Amino acid sequence: MDVSGLIVQLLNGLAGASSLFLVAAGLSLIFGVTRIVNFAHGSFFMLGIYLAYSLVEHFGRKLGMAWSFWLLLLLAAVISGVLGALVEIVLLRRIYKAPELFQLLATFALVLVIKDAALWVWGPEDLLGPRAPGLAGSIDILGRRFPTYDLLLMVIGPVILGLLWLLLTRTRFGTLVRAATQDREMVGALGIHQSWLFTGVFALGCTLAGLGGALQLPREPANLGLDLLTIGDAFVVVVVGGMGSIPGAYVAALLIAEIKALCVGIGTVELWGISFAFSKLTLVAEFLVMAVVLMVRPWGLLGKPQSPSRHAAGSESPLVLGSRAQNWVWGLCGAILLALPYLTAQSPYTTVLAIDLMTAALFACSLHFIMGPAGMHSFGHAAYFGLGAYVAALLVLRAGLPMELTLVLAPMLTAGAAVVFGWFCVRLSGVYLAMLTLAFGQILWSICFQWDSFTGGSNGLTGVWPSPWLTDKKNYYYLTLTLTALGVYALRRMLFAPFGYALRASRDSLLRADAIGMNVKHLQWAGFVVAALFAGAAGALFAFSKGSISPDSMGVSKSVDGLVMVLLGGVQTVVGPLVGAISFTWLQDSISRSTDYWRALLGGTMLLLVIAFPQGLAGFVQDWLAHRRSARAHAAQGGAA
Repeated sequence: MDVSGLIVQLLNGLAGASSLFLVAAGLSLIFGVTRIVNFAHGSFFMLGIYLAYSLVEHFGRKLGMAWSFWLLLLLAAVISGVLGALVEIVLLRRIYKAPELFQLLATFALVLVIKDAALWVWGPEDLLGPRAPGLAGSIDILGRRFPTYDLLLMVIGPVILGLLWLLLTRTRFGTLVRAATQDREMVGALGIHQSWLFTGVFALGCTLAGLGGALQLPREPANLGLDLLTIGDAFVVVVVGGMGSIPGAYVAALLIAEIKALCVGIGTVELWGISFAFSKLTLVAEFLVMAVVLMVRPWGLLGKPQSPSRHAAGSESPLVLGSRAQNWVWGLCGAILLALPYLTAQSPYTTVLAIDLMTAALFACSLHFIMGPAGMHSFGHAAYFGLGAYVAALLVLRAGLPMELTLVLAPMLTAGAAVVFGWFCVRLSGVYLAMLTLAFGQILWSICFQWDSFTGGSNGLTGVWPSPWLTDKKNYYYLTLTLTALGVYALRRMLFAPFGYALRASRDSLLRADAIGMNVKHLQWAGFVVAALFAGAAGALFAFSKGSISPDSMGVSKSVDGLVMVLLGGVQTVVGPLVGAISFTWLQDSISRSTDYWRALLGGTMLLLVIAFPQGLAGFVQDWLAHRRSARAHAAQGGAA
């Protein structure tokens, strides 16, 4: 790449950084004040570009003036902000005191609702907007053509950064925002109306996201995949820059955008006879940057340790061993599962669905093991599910090993990978730990997605069939049932063994656990590896049940599915991940076959469950039973008196 090409690529990076900064700045503001990890933030970016398209198409030509185009883009951003304010008032105000992960579940459900709403209004096709008036052409820079519109984007980023600095440092609203970022409970104690402050910040953040989307209208078409694509990049920028730091978000956006632009410009390079395709690194460059930054500076480039919310200051409820009645229920469920293939002999699909439910349950239980007792929240746990599936498939297809042996080796090799990744992850906590797990997960996903000669690339691997004696789905069902039951039982035993109690002690009070001689990091590291081991086992079973495996099995959406399963059932119950996995998988399967807008129906159901049962389905039942026992005990004491 010559000098002119390098300069043009750096300019492209500056233009991309501005767009990324607008989304990340809004997300950083929202998290800094409300402490909500807003998974739906990318949806407002998507709404911004869709709204801009509709406004320009319907009103731009009627007005017929160049300035109207820019006014309509701003109007699209404002509408996005108003919609964000409505979401905050109607939904989020109800769950501010809920655990942060339940807030994440609610915002993920909102993603599903907004996606199907956009599908209903604008349809599934990509919508390409018009060129920006007066900026439709290009200019010559050192003999290379450069889009004129990108010059505008290069300027917009620093301008918005300056305006936000003035807002936050020269206005009363900005003073309150900065105070709430440091200690939001104290702001409320001083008599400030927290609700409207949160609404204003949420609306401002969504306006910035909508503006970022609207400004992309002349550059790329509006499509339904922009929400998840954008939120991943925005999370990375916010974490690299430092949660709650607006200047940090700009520095991180600039750093990541320039690195990606350079990867594209360098292209393929021959080193020592080996071809290195740097352009392929664009899929994972931001996650590599995030992993490096978090390992060197855990709070981000310009971030500070976040003050804990007083709503979450107490220790979490302990897990409870099952009563005799619950053991009878377990026995009844086991009997039903054993008889299921015979009870549903006329419906073979039921057996296939039951296998999917069991692999999902084992995956959810493995994630629950580190989320509940250990308090380690992972956004990349699907990496170990997918790694177990890929290792099993590769051992069968490439090494020619029998399927029975791969079911043993795949989880062990997956645990070996977790030994390496876990060593880095357990040195962080909270959102930063979760984002580092996401980074490692995306690195593994990128390897599987792009290594065509070994992993099959985006097409994955096919022909991963079980041994001949398992070709009958009924036999494979019983194998899956046996291994899942053993895995769930082993995890349950560990939860109530000294190891599980030690994990809970380190979760509830790290300083006290350390003071009595526990090596907290080693405990968490061991818990991380154990969870990966069972996730790998679930992945191997999944691969043989489907006969194929693709990179989607270790993508972000699969990790989010695992989080939803655990939270839906209840984090602080033993049976919670089983209930959540079965409920979510069954709902997803049933609803997707009944309507084209299954995401909205699923998301709406999840929102109702989060609002009605913030402790999860199993957690609600457990609390209700405990309340009934307490009421009977009080009644008995009153009668005796």
